[in-house]
Order: sequence, then structure tokens, then C-alpha cells
Amino acid sequence: MSLAVVRSRAPAAGRAPEVTVEVHLANGLPSFSIVGLPDLEVRESRERVRAALQNCGFDFPVRRITVNLAPADLPKESGRFDLPIALGILAASGQIPAESLLHREFAGELSLTGALRPMRGAFAMACGTARGAVASAGAADTGASSETRSALPALFDRPAGQPFHTPQLYLPAASAAEAALVPGVDVFGAADLPSLCAHLAGSLDARLSPVTAPAPGEHAAATVPDMADVIGQRAARRALEVAAAGGHHALLIGPPGAGKSMLAARLPGLLPPMTDDEALASAALQSASRIGFRPSQWRQRPFRAPHHSSSAAALVGGRNPPQPGEITLAHLGVLFLDELPEFDRVVLETLREPLEAGRITISRAAWQADFPAACQLIAAMNPCPCGWRGDPGGRCRCTPEVAARYLRKLSGPLLDRIDIQLEIPALTAAELAARAATAGEASAAIAQRVSAARERQLARQGKTNRELDGREVDDVCRPDASGEALLREAGERFGWSARAYYRVLKVTRTVADLAGAAMPSAAQVAEAIQYRRAFGSL
Repeated sequence: MSLAVVRSRAPAAGRAPEVTVEVHLANGLPSFSIVGLPDLEVRESRERVRAALQNCGFDFPVRRITVNLAPADLPKESGRFDLPIALGILAASGQIPAESLLHREFAGELSLTGALRPMRGAFAMACGTARGAVASAGAADTGASSETRSALPALFDRPAGQPFHTPQLYLPAASAAEAALVPGVDVFGAADLPSLCAHLAGSLDARLSPVTAPAPGEHAAATVPDMADVIGQRAARRALEVAAAGGHHALLIGPPGAGKSMLAARLPGLLPPMTDDEALASAALQSASRIGFRPSQWRQRPFRAPHHSSSAAALVGGRNPPQPGEITLAHLGVLFLDELPEFDRVVLETLREPLEAGRITISRAAWQADFPAACQLIAAMNPCPCGWRGDPGGRCRCTPEVAARYLRKLSGPLLDRIDIQLEIPALTAAELAARAATAGEASAAIAQRVSAARERQLARQGKTNRELDGREVDDVCRPDASGEALLREAGERFGWSARAYYRVLKVTRTVADLAGAAMPSAAQVAEAIQYRRAFGSL
């Protein structure tokens, strides 16, 4: 036959929509054309595919070759279409059975020798393959395993329909391991084009077997630093415990060497383990991005720490078509912004909406992409440019005007969205000398309390305290009479906005959850107020 159809997927806006690769061989002057909005990488596949087929001993048709990548309005990028284009040419020219390509998806970049190179986005592609199979099969998946039924519903929409048939995905061998982590997909890894073609032709000697997913916990190495390494800073450790329990954003203010970055790096170790759906969603975002996803990152909450020279596009997303930014790559994890005032003010202002909504929408002339951004912001800063404002030794060299100008780099609306704002003092020589006596509690013990508090929140309202809206805050977070009076007095004294007032209420509810209290008391309100006073003392 002179026409072959191969299914693949394209990386687009953090997802992997299906792409149909149609290859047609016609009479006429020899040519090789690729249509369907390909970028330069895809257009260059003509030379890679030609050389790979010839070097592997296949016949390259001396005919008019037209490759159509459908849908035509979806931009196509990366070298992942090398393999489906090569297979389409071989099927259209009768060198492999065309029926062997049915109900299968392929992706991979070819070297000139025919070897399959590792590719970015294998996990996201497997998620797209599973989503497409489930959507076409429906919810009555009598053939699906219990693991698939339990892991996919929250991530993939599944209307009622026919029985479920496990889809097959063929990838380079070096990229198959991460894709195998997605349940409900049979992933095959091939080292080169000849071995894959022999498998498709039915050769028993070259038959490929599905890649086995790593055992649970095999890649979940404990690489997160332990809170026990922190010397002193009892108030800061407690504040991070509260932040982890309620998912609150936090700002740590202190002189150089106080331990701000050290504390922030230990926050992921306090957060509850990721659920199946959270692990799938986070890994799919990492895989579809430029940084890629490694199996060793499976079930590990992301920790992103961009440099303060980052642009707005790098922080919240950009390019055309839109790509996710750091706030999306930190989804379900931690976004750490060190030296916060050193970021461009315009860049920081772009964080206001996603911090509130947990999502970010990037619009371009022909594209609009909606990315999740439910991360936890932890920021750190010095109290002044030299870092020593308020030091009892008088080391600060900044005038009041210089210090005030430094603090004005952070707008009031942005600070309003940060629940916990804590001033961290410098460590004394005595605390450093008595390291064993002032060492912090281990992360494992704190994480147990955090998990218990999270379970109370999920049982009560189905979400973290940070995600509560106005009406829910009134129903859930109101303290007793003495606590209400104390909160009202603090709000009037410090001039809180309505947003700041409600965020203090959310922190109060989290402190009560850590204590196992049904209703917040005045003592828990007082603790929450202390987490909102840092800027008043600067």
C-alpha cells in the first residue's frame, strides 16, 4: 500500500495530545515533504530518517513522500516524530506489515545509525496514552486492573463506554522506565529501529516484552535534608511545621547565616507523602517540561529554587506555544525564592494571582494554556541591603532611607498573600558551640504531626486550610470568644487588610489542628498573630 498511518503524541502545554502521522508515497519527482505545522527540529527529521533507513539496510523509496502530522493546527516540536515517520515509510512501502501499527503509539528520536536516542516527555506521553485509551473505552473497563481503576479516575475523565483494552506504547529503551510508572499502559522499549521492526514483523527471536515498572519505594530515596541539622531557631522550626501542616506560604526574614535557606530546604521532608494522583500529576508536568522527569524523582515533592535573575516567563511560564514556569514545576511541592527583594518587582507581581488561585493562565495570540500552580511558596530575605539591620553589635551600614527603599521592593498585595512572615535572629556563638544541645527535632517526628493535622483538615473540609475561601473560613476557623476579641484587637492595631485578617484565621485553624483542638483558643490566635508581625518590627 502507498499510505500508512502511525499514532504518536506531541508535547503541548504540559499535556500530550494525540498526533496522527500519515505517510503517503506517490509517483512523480522524488521529494520528501513534512506538513502539519512542524518546527525546525521536525523538518530536520527528513535527513535523520533517510540516513537511518539506509544505514539499517532498509530501502528508502525513491518516490514523492508526503508526511502529514495531524491535527494541522497543533505545533509539532522535538525529534520524537523520527520513529513514527520512519515506520510510516516502511509500512507504506511494504517493508513491514501495516496492520502491526494499529492500536499502538510510537515516539523516539533516531540517530543516523538507526539507534533510538532518549527522549524528553516519555512520562507525559504515557499519561496521554492512558487518558486517550480510557476516554475511548469508557468507565466499564472490565479488563482494567484494580491498580488502573484506583490510580486513573482523578487524573483522567472516564465516561461510560466499552470494555477497556490496555494500550501499547513504544519508546526508546532509555526512556521506557519512566513511562512504565504510569498504570494502564504496556510500555515497550526498543534499542534501535531494526529490532523494533523485527518485533512488529512477528519475529519470535526479536520479540519485545513490556517494561516492568519499578517496585514501590525503589526510587524513593530519602534525599531531603533533615530538620535535625538545624541549630537553634526553635521559633522558625515551629513556623515551618505550621506552614507544612496547613500548606501556608511563608517568608523568612533574617541576617546572613541565620539559616533561612537551610530551613527552607528541609520543608519538603515535613510534607505528607504524595498520593497516587498527586505523583502522576507532578511527574507528568516535570516530564512535559524542558527539565524532564527521572524515575528517581517518583513520589518526591518538587523543590524549585530559581535564581533571583529569573524573568517573569521563567517564573510563571511563557514562550509560544506556552511552556510551564517554575511555579508550575513546583506544583504540589515547594517554590523557594531566596533573596526575595533582589527579584525584579514586575516578576514578583506576576505571582500574586497564581498564589491565590493555584493556577496560572498563559495567553498568546493563537494559544492559551492553563497550568496548575498549587505550590507552597517559601521566601527568604535580609532585613536590609547589608543584612544586619537591628543587629545589637551595630554592624548595619544602611541608612533608614536605603533600608526603606529595599523593603518597598515588596508590594503590600504580595505580602498580603504570604500567611507566615517571621523574623529569624542570628545565631549566637554560645548556640553554635552547644550544637548537640540546640540541634532541632528530626524531620520524621515533625512529619508525623503534620500528617495528622492534614488528615484532620481533609476529613473536615476536603482541602488544606490555605485553600479555604471566605465562607468556609467563617464556618471552620472562627476561634472562641476570647480568641475572637484578641484577633479583632490585633487587626485594628496592625491595620490588617481583609485578606490578611482571613489568612491569620487560617493559620490559627492550622495551629489548632496541630494541637487537635476542635475550636481555636486565644493562645492559638496569639501564636498566629506572632507569625504576622515581622514587617511591623522592621
